[in-house]
Amino acid sequence: MTDLDAAATLWDPDPGYLNTSSFGLPPRPAWDALQQALSDWRTGRTSWEGWATAVDEARTLFAGLVGATTATVATGASVSQLLAPIGAAIADRATVLVPDIEFTSNVFPWAVHADRGVTVRTAPVDRFVEAVTADVDVVAWSAVQSATGEVADTAAISAAARAVGAVTVVDATQAAGWLPVHAGAVDVLVVTAYKWLCSPRGTGFLVLDPDLPARHPAVAKRLKPLAANWFAGESVHDSYYGLPLRLAGDARRFDISPAWHCWVGTAPALRVLTDVGVAAIGAHNVGLANEFLAAMDQPPSNSAIVSVPADDAAIQRLQAAGVQFGVRTGRVRVAFHLYSTAADVELAVRALRG
Repeated sequence: MTDLDAAATLWDPDPGYLNTSSFGLPPRPAWDALQQALSDWRTGRTSWEGWATAVDEARTLFAGLVGATTATVATGASVSQLLAPIGAAIADRATVLVPDIEFTSNVFPWAVHADRGVTVRTAPVDRFVEAVTADVDVVAWSAVQSATGEVADTAAISAAARAVGAVTVVDATQAAGWLPVHAGAVDVLVVTAYKWLCSPRGTGFLVLDPDLPARHPAVAKRLKPLAANWFAGESVHDSYYGLPLRLAGDARRFDISPAWHCWVGTAPALRVLTDVGVAAIGAHNVGLANEFLAAMDQPPSNSAIVSVPADDAAIQRLQAAGVQFGVRTGRVRVAFHLYSTAADVELAVRALRG
């Protein structure tokens, strides 16, 4: 394991970068690997096969982060793309329950099936468990809400959903990398890597629980790799041309053809995070978030993403101070990761307080 303080020296953030909930910053090993790959691409001094090996390394590292087996992990590019086959597999006239502030990448893949009677129902985050009723077929939520940073009680939601026989789907994009996430708690887990996993935008993971076919046989029967392609073949390099269909027997059949350079940057980033450990990263992140909240006279949180009210003048002061942040639901949103420091907290608080 790598000490968190030592690992933090692998990053080069400008002071005041508090916007990991929008995009994470790359550690130097990831940046250097990407630059080397781009240089090799520019000059044509290599072939693509070496870049593609980063996909399987990243798959294995991600599986370790979420307690999954490599065979259950598919790779892709975005949450909506990874969820598309799941949305297509749910039954006609199914009812899908989502939080009322859920990011649309975990809403639209269900809503596009309205033409076959699929209904998307919403419920407030603080009453979400109570909204899981017997007529719900799919329960889909974020482990951590993008807008507010609220951490979901995934265990309680999953238990309620399984009690009524609903498929459980979690988007862990705002959680994986700082909050312990256990793939076995749900039927489907999806993550994009460009936020807390500190990777280039364009890489993501889908985990299909091995018990999905037993728990939801009708869904499993309809579940198809709608983007079936050569990279999803049982033997990738023997799948370039023609019939017969010969897809991988495990979750790899849902892989899409990879954006090579994105994956070259993803594997080293995951290696660094794995070496530090999610528990240590999470303790650091939440500790800084609570320092910030205390300085702003706000109650403590259990999240690395927090928000506070701010008027236009305060927002302008933040911008003038060079703080990078987001504005969501009319509040200033800040996010703390392992490269964040107490100095970043002080900079943001001083600007907000004027």
